[in-house]
Amino acid sequence: MIPMFGRKLVRAIVVAGLAVSLSACYYLQAARGQLEIMHKREPIDEVINASDTPAELSKRLQLVKEARLFSIDELGLPDNDSYRLYADIEREYVVWNVFAAPEFSLQAKSWCFPVAGCVNYRGYFSKDAAHRKAEQLRGDYDVAVGGVAAYSTLGKFSDPVLNTMMNWEDADLVAVMFHELAHQVLYVKGDSGFNESFATAVEEFALERWLGSRNQTSELTRYQETQEVRERLMKHVQRARLDLEAIYSSSLRTDEMRLKKKDRIDQLTTDLNNEFEQSGRESPRWLSEGLNNARLASLSLYHGRLPEFRTLLAACDDDLECFYERARALAEKL
Repeated sequence: MIPMFGRKLVRAIVVAGLAVSLSACYYLQAARGQLEIMHKREPIDEVINASDTPAELSKRLQLVKEARLFSIDELGLPDNDSYRLYADIEREYVVWNVFAAPEFSLQAKSWCFPVAGCVNYRGYFSKDAAHRKAEQLRGDYDVAVGGVAAYSTLGKFSDPVLNTMMNWEDADLVAVMFHELAHQVLYVKGDSGFNESFATAVEEFALERWLGSRNQTSELTRYQETQEVRERLMKHVQRARLDLEAIYSSSLRTDEMRLKKKDRIDQLTTDLNNEFEQSGRESPRWLSEGLNNARLASLSLYHGRLPEFRTLLAACDDDLECFYERARALAEKL
């Protein structure tokens, strides 16, 4: 998920932003958004014990506490104050990411930031601001906007559990927490695909171990079934990417290339909708909004190198310490 900024960086962010007037508003909104979250953080224990806390929220936060302890004792994830706080920011998503890619390329546009380095998206704490940026890019690029319910500050600050995460099933809530903590173990500046695939590999292995430790057989089965659906979806996406790359590298005229692109993306849309229907799941909103190069680039971030990391984990006999060391060694070669 997208790394953003925190209190100690506010002055540096503002100064850097003001130095380049076109970027000033972006950095200012990032600083304000991060400060809002930090201001609203409360210790999870205090929220659980407060008399006005809804019973369901207390129950979910107790689950977070247990999973957080598990992440340290069993997964070797960082022992710090991240996800030991809670913040209600009173909106559906914490940030909205803007993705962009050229009309005839699957290479996502990148933006560079002080903390995260160069990443293949641009995050906004305001939905309207994200869509305004998308409109500025539209015409020169295919664009896509997606809401994000959680992100990591890479261990620089104490990331809280957010109300935006509370609408998920228990397994999804715990999985995302493991995913975000994995970014604190290893993060390569300028390589979003590496970072997200690594964190996804940690997430799926960690969640299976977590559910197994609690003898939650039905939840584990449901999670594994969901993973199988995702695998089938990503196979369709990968086949479409290969076809599109061949189209984009061809000598076709622009109008012919545009037509073939539309036909292949329409076919992918049909294939994905069919997979959701056959699995008994509702097609997501991003699919109904339409696929394009930017959306395909965003989908590939989380799974593009996932098979490689799964193989690496298997080579370590599912020993996470070994896996982390080998992943770091792989990152040093980039």
